[in-house]
Amino acid sequence: MPQSTLPALLDGIVVLDTTQVMAGPYCAMLLADMGARVIKVEPPAGDSTRSMAGARGSDSPAFNAVNRGKQGLVLDLNDPRGRDVFKRLARTSDILVENYRPGVMARLGLDYQTLCGENPRLIYASISGHGQSGPWSSKGGFDLIAQGLSGIMSVTGSAGEAPVKAGVPLTDLGAGLFALTGILAALHYRARTGEGQHVDTSLVDAGLALSVWEVTDYFSSGQVPGPLGSAHRMTAPYQAFKCADSYITIGAANDRNFARLARIVGHPEWIMDARFSTDDQRVAHRSELAALIEAETVREPMAFWMRDLEKAGVPCGPILDYGDALTTPQATAREMTVDVEHPILGRLRTLGTPIKMSATPLNPRRRAPMLGEHTDDVLHAAGYSSDEIEQLRYSGAVR
Repeated sequence: MPQSTLPALLDGIVVLDTTQVMAGPYCAMLLADMGARVIKVEPPAGDSTRSMAGARGSDSPAFNAVNRGKQGLVLDLNDPRGRDVFKRLARTSDILVENYRPGVMARLGLDYQTLCGENPRLIYASISGHGQSGPWSSKGGFDLIAQGLSGIMSVTGSAGEAPVKAGVPLTDLGAGLFALTGILAALHYRARTGEGQHVDTSLVDAGLALSVWEVTDYFSSGQVPGPLGSAHRMTAPYQAFKCADSYITIGAANDRNFARLARIVGHPEWIMDARFSTDDQRVAHRSELAALIEAETVREPMAFWMRDLEKAGVPCGPILDYGDALTTPQATAREMTVDVEHPILGRLRTLGTPIKMSATPLNPRRRAPMLGEHTDDVLHAAGYSSDEIEQLRYSGAVR
C-alpha cells in the first residue's frame, strides 16, 4: 500500500475507547487505522479477550486482532480517582466509544449528558446489545443472542436442520461498523456546527439492518422467510452446486447469465421453459432448477465448470477455506494480510484493511498495546506530573 506524505485521514482526532471484546474495539480500531490517536482504557484485569486462546501473559492474538494501533491505559473506573482521570481525558477528547450495558456509565457519572456538559464538542458513541432505549435496553447482549433475536439464525443453514448462527460475528461487526458510520457523520456535522452528539447503535439493530433482503421479502410477500442453504432469496440460480470433486458457486442472477449457464450445461431448452423464463419464475421453481443444474455439474470437476463459466462471463467461484482465501493472488495484491511485530507474541499475521484511500491510506500495521503500556505517556500528555501519576498508581486507580 503506498504511503502518503499527507496527514493521516483523522490526524489530530483523539478517541477515548472504553470498550471490550469485539464490536466496540473493532470500531475504535478502524478509527486508529484512519490515523486517530486512540486511547484504549482497560480495567485492572484487562479486556477479557486478552485471556482468549493463544494468550501469553496478558496478551493474545484475539486482543491484537481488534486493538491494533491504540495506546493502552489501565484505569479503575470503580475508584473515584480513576473516574476523575477519565473525565479529565474526556474533556480534551473528540470521540468516546463505550459498550457497557446501558445504565453503567450513568451510574459512574460518565454518561453522555454529564461529559458533554464539560465538552460540548464530544461525540459519544454507545454500542450495546439492544440499544439505549426501549424495554429491553437493560439486557446484556452477545453476537449469538443478537443473531437469534434479529432473525439471522432463522434463515441461516438449511431447512429442517438445527438452528445455526452465521459463521462470522455479523452483529458484533455490524454494530461496530454502524457506530463508525455514525461517528464519521457526527464529525462532519461538528465541523459545520461545533457541536458533538450521542451515537447509539446495538447488535440487534445491526442484525435487523443487515437482514434487508429477508425483511423485504417478508414485507412484500407476507410470508416468514426460512433458511435456504446457500441460495438467494430474491433471484435464482444463485447458490453453491456440487461438482465431481468439490463445490462451485454460480451467480446466474439475470436472464442473460442464466441463458449462458443453460447453454454451458447442455440445456439451452431451459431458456424457453416457462418455469425458468423469468427471474420470478426461476425463484418460484428454485429447488427444481437447482436439482436440474446439479445433475449436470456433478458430472465434471469444479475446474471444468470454472473454465467454461468464466469464459462466458458467468459469475462463479470456488469455496475456499481461510488458508486458501488469505493467500489468493488477489488477496495478496490487495494486502489483506499484514505482519506485525509484537514484543511478547512475536511476529503476528493479521488482517489488512479493506478500505483503500488514494490520498490518505489507512495504516493497519501497528500492534495492539500491552496491558497498561502507555499509562504514563497518556497521563503525562493530559497534564499529570510524575508525582501525581505515582500517587494514582499507589492508590490503585491506574496501572
